[in-house]
Amino acid sequence: MEEEEAVKHRLAQGSNGKSRLARTLHRVISLKTTATARIGSSNGIGICVLASQDKVKHEDRKSDDARAKQRAVLEAVAAKLFAAGTAIKAAYAELQLAQSPYNSEAIQRADQAIVDELKQISELKRKFLKKELDLSPQVTLMLAEIQEQQSLMRTYEITVKKMEAEAERKESEISALRRKRDELVSENRSSEKKLNASGVLPLFEGFKLVSLSPTHFAQVHHYALRSVRHFAKAMAREMETANWNLDEAIRFIEPRARFAKPGHRHFAIESFVARSIFEGFNFPNFGLANESSSIEERTPQAFFDQFKKLKSVSPPSFIARNPGSPLARFAKAKYLQLVHAKMECSFFGNLNHRKVVSSGGWPDSPFLAAFAEMAKRVWVLHRLAFAFGEEVGVFQVARGCRFSEVFMECVAEEALLLQQAPPPPPSADPDPDLRVGFTVVPGFKIGKTVIQCQVYLSPPASAPASS
Repeated sequence: MEEEEAVKHRLAQGSNGKSRLARTLHRVISLKTTATARIGSSNGIGICVLASQDKVKHEDRKSDDARAKQRAVLEAVAAKLFAAGTAIKAAYAELQLAQSPYNSEAIQRADQAIVDELKQISELKRKFLKKELDLSPQVTLMLAEIQEQQSLMRTYEITVKKMEAEAERKESEISALRRKRDELVSENRSSEKKLNASGVLPLFEGFKLVSLSPTHFAQVHHYALRSVRHFAKAMAREMETANWNLDEAIRFIEPRARFAKPGHRHFAIESFVARSIFEGFNFPNFGLANESSSIEERTPQAFFDQFKKLKSVSPPSFIARNPGSPLARFAKAKYLQLVHAKMECSFFGNLNHRKVVSSGGWPDSPFLAAFAEMAKRVWVLHRLAFAFGEEVGVFQVARGCRFSEVFMECVAEEALLLQQAPPPPPSADPDPDLRVGFTVVPGFKIGKTVIQCQVYLSPPASAPASS
């Protein structure tokens, strides 16, 4: 029994050992199989993945190269189109330039150039649509840039030619206008010379004292004022030639004067001349010192006879031949009073005119001729005024006085009204409060007859003014 038990025990142990060995071998085989499978699987997958990535990268590089080449081709095509457009623009500019003056050969060349460029654009379009473009992008870009620069240079050259032609045309127009201006100036000077030249007043030919009326005085007054304005302009020209500061000179004449326009400043110079030449007009001897006349020489008829005698004489020659006559002494005194020594020296560089006038002569110069003509006309106006046999008076209007159409005449009323503010409302005073700036030409009273003085009105405070 014991032996049997021992055998069973050994068999059981052997069976258990065998089972454990079998399980161990199974595990080892399973692990090996699994490891082999894992290693094989891992190597297979790794090799496959690496091979796929290389292929993708190669295909991406090929795609990028294709896109870059396509982009370069498109840029080259665009450059050719822009260059062609610039060339067409240059050819069109040449076509326009050839129109005036007309040049048939240049027109044909420009037209052919436009046609050639349009043909090239059409051919480029055809090849592009059919994908038949065969060009080197780099070379094409370079050639297109060269063509565009050449076309731009041609356009600039044509523009310069057009501007030069336009400048020549403008110069021609300017020359023509200058010639026309010179002709008009010459005509104006001739007309002014005729108006201001000594001559017969046709109205007084065969005229008698009994027929004299204030209308005749007004006409001779107008005749005298033309010469005053003429000499005032001559004086202003001499001032400008001598580089005078006209603003300072005008401030000296009319310190507080304000002008609606800069061109109105000459009224101040005219005022200076008129004040000087008409000073003493209300006296029978015109204010001449040591002028003694008999009772017979102061009658209306005597004044009228003197008027008729002197109204047609040439003043420079008459004064030179008759240095002791009242007219000659009047002209001498007024010249020395109006044209002072510093003024004459600045005008002519010396005092020769003054020396000749002081010695009883009369210089032969346009300036002195204009002064002599003015002096004669004012003198005969004075003779005519006292021929009425009534009291003669001269009046001026002070600055700031209200304008009155009865006693005053505005020398620049239209220009002044243009400077004024908009019309006042209906409720306001319709008559503007116009104030006198200064008297340009004095007024005259002969008995009860009033000849208006000429005044320059001050611009309104709201209007821009030139001082």
